[in-house]
Amino acid sequence: MSALTTPSQSQAAAAPPRTPDLPRTPRRGRSRREGSGWPFVIPFVVVAVLFLVVPTLWGLGLSFTEQSLMGNGGWIGLDNYAEAFGDATMWSTLGNTVVFTLMSTIPLVVIALAMALLVYTGLPGQWLWRLAFFAPYMLPVAVVVQIWVWLYQPEIGFFNYWLDRLGLEKVGWLTDPNVAMWSMALLTLWWTVGFNFLLYLSALQAIPDQMYEAAALDGAGAWRRLWSITLPQVRATTVLVTILQILASLKVFDQMFIAFNGGSGPNGVTRPILQYIYDTGFTGYRMGYASAMSYIYFALIIVVAVVFQVLTTARRKEQGRGR
Repeated sequence: MSALTTPSQSQAAAAPPRTPDLPRTPRRGRSRREGSGWPFVIPFVVVAVLFLVVPTLWGLGLSFTEQSLMGNGGWIGLDNYAEAFGDATMWSTLGNTVVFTLMSTIPLVVIALAMALLVYTGLPGQWLWRLAFFAPYMLPVAVVVQIWVWLYQPEIGFFNYWLDRLGLEKVGWLTDPNVAMWSMALLTLWWTVGFNFLLYLSALQAIPDQMYEAAALDGAGAWRRLWSITLPQVRATTVLVTILQILASLKVFDQMFIAFNGGSGPNGVTRPILQYIYDTGFTGYRMGYASAMSYIYFALIIVVAVVFQVLTTARRKEQGRGR
């Protein structure tokens, strides 16, 4: 005889087991904080517009006028640009800037890498080496130039003193046209190599130790590990350092202006184009013409940066295909 069941019991038996309530996921595209990042962006945008965009556009418009520090000038169209392209002094100072860039960029890349490798390999007292390599970069340019001008003094300077003690002929570090630009490159090397050194040291510390351990197990020596592991791993940093150094060298002005008291150096060999632009605008009072030269030089820098980037990208693609 079967047992009797009540309706409530049959409904309970037929009902599926109850699952616990799960938290509801918010709908896609909705966020309570939508638009909350704008208050942080607006101050930067305002500063960029006021101190970058507006002066750039104002200077561009100025280059088409005869504007002077003594008064307003009228619109002259492309006359300033035509005059600039025929200005022999502008091209000679541009040549000085290119020469300085070549003199300074290569040592600032190679020596910075060598310094980083020395510290990375475990020299004793690493904190002292890091401080010694990076400390000059923290000094103001005026202090650096005054130190090196004293070192370059023809009679009582440090360098000529030791040259005389060794029986060698003294050098006109700041007066000889064949040496003056090298003197400025050496000054810049000592002053700024610490920044590149820091970039290279960070890149070296990011290389996995397992790569060196595997190479050592395969019998690779120190030089083989350097050429096959270290240099390829820091290639991106080398490209970055080279681009930054080229752009910084093309903008050289301070050290040469201070070292020669606003002059052009022996036979004008150390006068960069930015100093010529400065002299034209603030000494010759031709602000419109100085603005035109500034934008010509700015366009040349953009072309150099783009060409370098294109060549680097093409080389990277070729190496990727070779693999």
